[in-house]
Amino acid sequence: MIHFKSKLPKTATTIFTVMSKLAADHNAINLSQGFPDYDSPAELSNLVNKYIQQGKNQYAPMTGVPLLRQRISDKINELYQSEYDADTEITITAGGTQAIFTAIAATIQPGDEVIVFEPAYDSYAPTVKLFGGLVKPFELSPPDYKIDWQMVRKLISSRTRMIILNSPQNPTGAILEEEDIKQLIAITRGTDILILSDEVYEHLIYDGKPHLSMCRFPELRERSFITFSFGKLLHTTGWKIGYCLAPKILMDEFRKVHQFLVFSVNTPMQYAIAEFLTNKDYYNELGNYFQKKRDFFRSMLQNTRFEILPCMGSYFQNVQISKITDEKDTDFVKRLTTDFGVAAIPNSAFYNKGTDFGVIRFCFAKKEETLEKAINLLTKV
Repeated sequence: MIHFKSKLPKTATTIFTVMSKLAADHNAINLSQGFPDYDSPAELSNLVNKYIQQGKNQYAPMTGVPLLRQRISDKINELYQSEYDADTEITITAGGTQAIFTAIAATIQPGDEVIVFEPAYDSYAPTVKLFGGLVKPFELSPPDYKIDWQMVRKLISSRTRMIILNSPQNPTGAILEEEDIKQLIAITRGTDILILSDEVYEHLIYDGKPHLSMCRFPELRERSFITFSFGKLLHTTGWKIGYCLAPKILMDEFRKVHQFLVFSVNTPMQYAIAEFLTNKDYYNELGNYFQKKRDFFRSMLQNTRFEILPCMGSYFQNVQISKITDEKDTDFVKRLTTDFGVAAIPNSAFYNKGTDFGVIRFCFAKKEETLEKAINLLTKV
């Protein structure tokens, strides 16, 4: 027998893996894990093939293909009127989650405290714990998941090193508003608190609302790692390509870890994305594309017994199940998969304590026919 001490003794297989496997085992419609069931633009695939044929198949620079970093810099400047140096403040990563992991690894020391707003994407807390940090969870509640900043202030201590934000938020679809930004600036002013802002759904905001990126606000930009995902932007979650923005003093530390974690990222895909990003109409219309899917799905959900919660962004729709069952949300989604043929995610999985508000999450980044089939099954619940 080999004996060793687990660094994550209470961490099990992620709920995404569990529910996707259950969906596959029972041939259920998978609205649990956040990935599209339709193809990325054909032009993008053709560009990848073009660069493979051109021999762009060896290691990319550690920080990313220069042209792609410049295109990102131009895009950020255009959208948010914020200039990031392509050479020193932008790094291409193997997906958004790697960018999150690297930012935490580069800055969190044993004993540092990190404030996490829950329900939260499930990579945040385990990564903080891996590096000896202490997670200070702040629970948000349905239906609107608003942040009580006066309560947040009570979590701040001399050991607070980082605040992790996610807007639009997975799993709730909530977004940060102007008042949230004002409060965040006030709380962090004059401190050494860092911000890790997960903005992978930056283009998926609805009803005419703006995306309030950390890079828009100089007082927040100077202390922020901001992470993005081309998987969400291009419907290519399996490509695992993202990027991180940060001021040079922070990016220098980020790259120290990045070079030993993955070193570099898929070369022909970087060149293809760099060329594809010249099509500004594509990403400028993405919010409208997904809003139509959101509205379509929400309209059909009205024919079910689920209570529809607000969705201001992301490609996730939350519903309450209290009018249907008093089961635990984890038990209900398993039964929903096995007995009714539709897989979802229980939101309690996104809380450190497993807090159960009777809310589950559906992904609507699917073909209309997929959503229609799912609704036909959900009307029987």
